Amino acid sequence: MAKLMSGESKVLIVTGGSRGIGAATARLAGRQGYRVCVNYFRGASGAEAVAGDIAAGGGKAMAVQADVGNEDDVMRLFGEVDAAFGRLDGLVNNAGISGGHNSVEDITMDILDGVFSTNVFGSFLCGREAIKRMSTERGGEGGAIVNVSSQAASHGGNSLAHYAASKAAIEAFTLGFAREAAASGVRVNAVSPGIIDTDQFNQTSPDQMERHIASIPMGRAGTPQEVADAILWLMSDSASYVNGTVIPVHGGR
Repeated sequence: MAKLMSGESKVLIVTGGSRGIGAATARLAGRQGYRVCVNYFRGASGAEAVAGDIAAGGGKAMAVQADVGNEDDVMRLFGEVDAAFGRLDGLVNNAGISGGHNSVEDITMDILDGVFSTNVFGSFLCGREAIKRMSTERGGEGGAIVNVSSQAASHGGNSLAHYAASKAAIEAFTLGFAREAAASGVRVNAVSPGIIDTDQFNQTSPDQMERHIASIPMGRAGTPQEVADAILWLMSDSASYVNGTVIPVHGGR
């Protein structure tokens, strides 16, 4: 990979960057001087808006459609970043789906395939391609990877065992990958958000929302920006000795 030249900024890929935590992370990265690839699956208008906001602030960004659960799409995504920016310094594995509320009794292979392909296999595939580019053993400059987990990994969720299991896998992946990647100059960490004020949370009923809020010591849901702040701290040199860590962002729940 090319060395960072004078006046050149680092490059970050944010998967699932068209809305919510991904969009907040991409925008914050742009404000911090990263050149950002905003990946999306279906949210083209949202991803283009995020990239446009970064550009309007004087940064550089591109929106790239790719299904991270599809290996060919992942290869194309990273190839487009190679062609546009010529290097890679960071990856945020944020793309994920819940699969909806379903009991184990009612689960289907289609639901399991979708959740694990996006949440788990996609993180592995993107992590694989990222370290190939960032590893100092391969001529890269090192870098950082942040995976987005969920507090569901700890408590199992509410009729969301499939989603919780996928996020538990992400936390195990984070720890194992961190041990492998450290010698290559790449740090791997994760954030584990609790209840965050995103579109998904706002689709819950008022009664459910009230119960969720009541369970949080801080008395409110978190914001995507607060999760993005934690992600960009983990990406930064301020976290240079933080590796293999899962940081809860949950208001003390």
